[in-house]
Amino acid sequence: MSSLIPNPSELEIFGTFFPPLMVAIIVATAGMVLTTQVLVRYRLLRYVFYPNVVLLAIIGIYTVLIATFLIPA
Repeated sequence: MSSLIPNPSELEIFGTFFPPLMVAIIVATAGMVLTTQVLVRYRLLRYVFYPNVVLLAIIGIYTVLIATFLIPA
């Protein structure tokens, strides 16, 4: 039954085709920026030894979650 549902290999946004992973990375980066603002506002980022590595890991986690659950390829 699931074979009847079309599964596109690209996403079309305003007439331009994008790979799903690129869209997931862009959305994950926006989510990381919002998460960073929250962490800075509540001064939680000062407890992290390497903030840049943690922010990169947040992008990775968000990318995997978005690509798995929101934008299946």
